[in-house]
Amino acid sequence: MTAAIGLKRLAIAVAAVLAAAFATLVGLSILIPASSVREAVRSEIHTVTGLDPILGDDISLSLFPSGAVTFHKVLLGDDRTGQPAVTADELTARLRYFPLLAGRIEIADVMLVRPTINVTFSATGQSNWSGLIDSLARALAPDPGRIASFSEIGIQNGTVIVRDSRRDTTERLENVDFQVAWPSISRSFGANGHFVWRNEPVEASLALTDFLAALTGERSGVKVRVSGTPLQLVFDGSASDQPTLKMDGTLTVEAPSLRKAMRWTGMTKLPFGGFGRFTLRAQSDIGGGVASLSNVNVELDGNVAEGALTLAIDGGHLVQGTLAADALDLTPYISGVRLLARNERNWDELPISPDEFSDLNLDLRLSAGSIKLANAQLGRTAVAATMHDGKLGLTVGEAQAFGGVAKGTLGLNAINSRIGVFSHMQFVDVDIGDCLAQLFGLHTLRGRGTLAVNIDGSGNSVMAITHSLSGTATLTAHSGALAGINIEQLLRRLERRPLSGSGDFRTGNTPFDELAVSLKIEQGTISVEDMHVDGPAVRLAVGGQASVPTRDLDLKGVATLVANATTDRFDLPFVVQGPWDDPIMLPDAQSLIRRSGAAAPLLDAAKGHNAGDAVRAVINQLMTQPNGTAPPPTVSPASAAAPKAAE
Repeated sequence: MTAAIGLKRLAIAVAAVLAAAFATLVGLSILIPASSVREAVRSEIHTVTGLDPILGDDISLSLFPSGAVTFHKVLLGDDRTGQPAVTADELTARLRYFPLLAGRIEIADVMLVRPTINVTFSATGQSNWSGLIDSLARALAPDPGRIASFSEIGIQNGTVIVRDSRRDTTERLENVDFQVAWPSISRSFGANGHFVWRNEPVEASLALTDFLAALTGERSGVKVRVSGTPLQLVFDGSASDQPTLKMDGTLTVEAPSLRKAMRWTGMTKLPFGGFGRFTLRAQSDIGGGVASLSNVNVELDGNVAEGALTLAIDGGHLVQGTLAADALDLTPYISGVRLLARNERNWDELPISPDEFSDLNLDLRLSAGSIKLANAQLGRTAVAATMHDGKLGLTVGEAQAFGGVAKGTLGLNAINSRIGVFSHMQFVDVDIGDCLAQLFGLHTLRGRGTLAVNIDGSGNSVMAITHSLSGTATLTAHSGALAGINIEQLLRRLERRPLSGSGDFRTGNTPFDELAVSLKIEQGTISVEDMHVDGPAVRLAVGGQASVPTRDLDLKGVATLVANATTDRFDLPFVVQGPWDDPIMLPDAQSLIRRSGAAAPLLDAAKGHNAGDAVRAVINQLMTQPNGTAPPPTVSPASAAAPKAAE
């Protein structure tokens, strides 16, 4: 009974307190003037942040169930210039409950609704936030007589506009929702939230171990995390701003596609193909607009390398460094170079854009234990890649290639609306068959030798470039063979029976001791200045021309069967015509007819009046049986029908 009475009295007391509190809040809402609320909120915001808010007379005051005051059309600026850096449709300050019962206005936290935050850099690099940061630093300086009030500032559905007069650029962050952990007791600062940049949602967070030190330019711990679909970045280290901005720490960058990430950030365009999945981990030292990366571990398109890099982050788009890898596959990058049209017969005529070569400046030293380039496989290789003012150059210092050594330079150059190409490569003491097969898809030679190619050209498409190609090419080989053709067998057959037909001669090989080819290219036309093959049984000498644009051959030559103790020398002129990938080789018909004792009279008869009799005589002679007997007489249809009529 006594306990029930006690509980009843407690309930009555609590109800009385709540009623009193409610009555007090109602009374305060009536008695506290709006001007006093505005001045109290303005003064506290200035005390805590150093900013001078301009609060209008449009105030919404709510003291129940919790105290909150909302101001409309708010401006925030520093107390020296009064220039607003932040404008907001609404500023809502949530009030502390117990100080409010005592008649005091104390802010628990502040929310900016639909604010627009303007950050402007002048041509000298000064920011409109410089004064605000100084005011904020003074407000955060230790003051025993000041008690910190609110410690959180929220941003809801905001917009951040960054203008840089030096680069004439403007960036916008939309739908900004952030919570800022304002320092109260501790010295740290934290902010996290999300926004939309260039149509991509981004999660971001920032943590400073000493906010006051960071504001005054002193050294402070920094951790930044940015996570979006195109790119993820994490930096964990320290930063200072005396005398200039400097950051050092570990840096991690990941992107599903480096090409898309670079396009999204607007840093540069990347040429060719590849540049997919990308990961970089390094120790970074950032300052003076340059990021120096050491202990770099980078992975791109499955290729892993280590080394050091230097990146220009102040608009220079410069990449310098040295990287080493065990193995590299460069096939993805040349896969974007389309040489042939869809019909795989003609060169591609689609325009080539030189814009892809105008943004990036590159100076990279690269070494690898092995390199795969489409069908070509290289051994230990050292390459220097440079790209400046739209000119891309690759210098191969020394590469173990095709059992020999490859060296030289090749590259591309953007010339107005055209693309220039050049190649000055030399393959020394290589397996010629392997080299030509992997580089050009030619499978007609065997042996060892040296290949040198020096060409250049320009145009707005691959087809246009082929029309302008000029330069030279030389090939020497020894102790090899012409694959897929037995010229000795063919010549011996034609020597015995010139008109017997060549048969199937596209089998076997033609061995040679020495082979030499010297070509001159002018405006897409290849002239064979010298081409000879010297073998133990066969010699070849070839001249003529080939067209790069049409990919056709028009060659003439002489194949010689070398004389020996049992045979005489036999010379056979021939022609090679048709497309590169499937040419036709034809022996000279007149030479074969003249060599044939039976058919030679045809040439003389063609000049006289008894050509018909001569042709019949030659045919009868050619059709003579091997045993010397004549073939059955030829009977015309008219003579065969005469006896039947007589009967």
